[in-house]
Amino acid sequence: MKKKLIRRGKVKDIYNIGSGRLLFKFSDRISCFDVILKDEVPSKGEVLCRMSAFWFKTLDFPNHMIEIIPPDQMIVKKCEVIPIECVVRGYLYGSFYERVKNGEVKISYEPILAAKLPELVFDPTTKFEEKDRAISKDEILEKGWLTEEEFEMIKEKSFELYEKMSDVADRAGFILADVKFEFGRDGDKIILVDSIGPDEFRLWSKETYSPGKTQEAYDKQVVRDWLVQQGYKKDLDDARKLRKKIPEPPKLPKDLIEETKRRYIYVFEKLTGEKF
Repeated sequence: MKKKLIRRGKVKDIYNIGSGRLLFKFSDRISCFDVILKDEVPSKGEVLCRMSAFWFKTLDFPNHMIEIIPPDQMIVKKCEVIPIECVVRGYLYGSFYERVKNGEVKISYEPILAAKLPELVFDPTTKFEEKDRAISKDEILEKGWLTEEEFEMIKEKSFELYEKMSDVADRAGFILADVKFEFGRDGDKIILVDSIGPDEFRLWSKETYSPGKTQEAYDKQVVRDWLVQQGYKKDLDDARKLRKKIPEPPKLPKDLIEETKRRYIYVFEKLTGEKF
């Protein structure tokens, strides 16, 4: 198979293999706060590839997947990617919680960390920018990325897909706190693209869930939390505000890498019912 590297993303490499197809090579790289960390998490690429295949098959919505090449490669249909990350939030957490606390997002209820939201929130962000940022419906329409009809369709479909994933997660003993979908154009059809795995959602244990505190997470949140504790998140935010050079991320401890790997594999097996 002839292939030409066209983009090295945060967690996967994308190759053009001709005939309107792309090859995704899922790596073991891990990124947090839009920064690729120095260390890799063994087996992470295989988990992301296999879990994306599981969700594409389970969600029963048109998508770009053609076939899987074990252990960590996926052939997909080449599409025009819509430059928006469609985030659906079911709980008050992460950057959304920070924006609420900072007054950037106005709500009519008490902002309790990890509380279930009274209704699902569609919270799109940009894609292909140095740092993803929240984007309004008006800006999306103004840029011509979607028509109003397409925006409403994608919003509604994102809610439906979240609910389907949430049902699967619930049966496996988890809470799906939020998830990010990406869509593309296949001719005149809008389909699911990119990947769906622990890098695209927050998953919590139902057994230990308790509002008002940091949750036990089965995604890369455990790494995010460690970086916050080390002060790296603050240093990063300060550098971005002052338009300074992005600071080098700290080296991850071996036990944190192993724990992250364990959680990725655990959630894969629980959600899919497959052995890793």
